[in-house]
Amino acid sequence: MDALELLLQRRSVSRLAEPAPSGEALDNIFHAAMRAPDHGTLKPWRFIVIEGEGLKRFSQLLESAVLANGGDEEALEKARMAPFRAPQIITIVAHCTEHPKVPIWEQVVSAGCAVQAMQMAAVAQGFGGIWRSGPLTEHELVREAFGCRDEDEIVGFLYLGTPQVKPVRVKAGELGEFVGYF
Repeated sequence: MDALELLLQRRSVSRLAEPAPSGEALDNIFHAAMRAPDHGTLKPWRFIVIEGEGLKRFSQLLESAVLANGGDEEALEKARMAPFRAPQIITIVAHCTEHPKVPIWEQVVSAGCAVQAMQMAAVAQGFGGIWRSGPLTEHELVREAFGCRDEDEIVGFLYLGTPQVKPVRVKAGELGEFVGYF
């Protein structure tokens, strides 16, 4: 698959199983992330890999966060099971710093670009993935567990593994709906 085809056909895959990327394949994913646009060369990202026993610890963390919010049994079960949707999850933290020329929002966007690059690198190597987020990315317990400082943001969790289903093709919108000229 060439680069343009990869970008034009990109789809998330939610059913993922072993194997997950490892070794050189995982290194390639991180190297791709580090090529994301990065005004000021701040490298405003941190990546935390969750796999094996870490998936159980992540499940317990999410459960604790939902309990702290007074979640019901349905929310608790969803939190407990979420980490087991894939054999590997990478937490992406926008590791932001005050800078006179690079605002915090731009550093968060840069970390988001890193996630996109990571998912594309995974797909290019035969893996699948889905970028998940939600209110728990902002929960104090979750932020603390991933070493977030006040100025940091968890931009999401990238679930990776081997696709168990073929991605559903979705028709792209008409360009005229989204593109204008100045």
